[in-house]
Amino acid sequence: MDLLQLRYFQAVARHEHVSRAAGELRVAQPALSRSIARLEAELGVPLFERHGRRVALNRFGTAFLARVNTALSQLDQARQELDDAAGLARGSVALAAETLRTVTDLTASFLASHPDVSFRLYQSPAPVMSAQLQAGQVDLCLASQALPGASISAEDLVTEEVLLGVPRSHRLAQRRRARIGDLATEPFVTTRPGYWQRALTDQLFAPLGHPPVIACEGDEPYAIRGLISAGVGIGLLPAMARHTARPPVGWLHLDAPGCQRTLRIAWRRDAYLSTAARQFRDFAVSHFARQPAAD
Repeated sequence: MDLLQLRYFQAVARHEHVSRAAGELRVAQPALSRSIARLEAELGVPLFERHGRRVALNRFGTAFLARVNTALSQLDQARQELDDAAGLARGSVALAAETLRTVTDLTASFLASHPDVSFRLYQSPAPVMSAQLQAGQVDLCLASQALPGASISAEDLVTEEVLLGVPRSHRLAQRRRARIGDLATEPFVTTRPGYWQRALTDQLFAPLGHPPVIACEGDEPYAIRGLISAGVGIGLLPAMARHTARPPVGWLHLDAPGCQRTLRIAWRRDAYLSTAARQFRDFAVSHFARQPAAD
């Protein structure tokens, strides 16, 4: 077996779908399937249960993946250590975030003073971020939820109030405050489970004894404000979003305990963190410390 086969296997196991893994790897689906078949033949056992193009690890595959993740992570860390030891000016940072909008200004500012650093960016919900970090696929995560794992460390970047966004024509738009009880029948625009907006929405509605009315849920938190402005529903938005005027929405404070979020940067303390990744982590802390406070 070779490293390319192992990375192919890792990608198929992550996606549980051959075509999607092929798309990520930028290889033809038949070539990827043949590579996995050769790996299974060499090992002498099947690694997947197959259901068309969808696949799922069997007990052999689950055991093998744990070893492959460890081995590839160690090799990637060794390569990065050698790069740093050789004093290379360039470097790379693999970063996952809930929405890439969070990292746009951050990476632009960092690259202005570190133009030779390259980035590999992922948009992921919290459970996926945690898995990416544990597998060594990313160096750092920007998350508004605690990422599980005994080896994961995190530093707070910003804690802010979470506000209610409503269309400008909404019946509540002229008010400054609202209670969760006022919103019992209102349609919400939110994210799918796994993102902080959905977790907080469900948490706030728990005392009412029934879930929120979901008008729209998706995987792009940054789209929530535009859909609220369009009149699709109401939703939760971080206070820092008030610093941008468009698209226009009405803003209300919610009289509810725990209506805030803390954005953190997380990393694995038992994994090698490259010079570039360490510099970016420190830069992120100082970057958010300079941000203006929300009104």
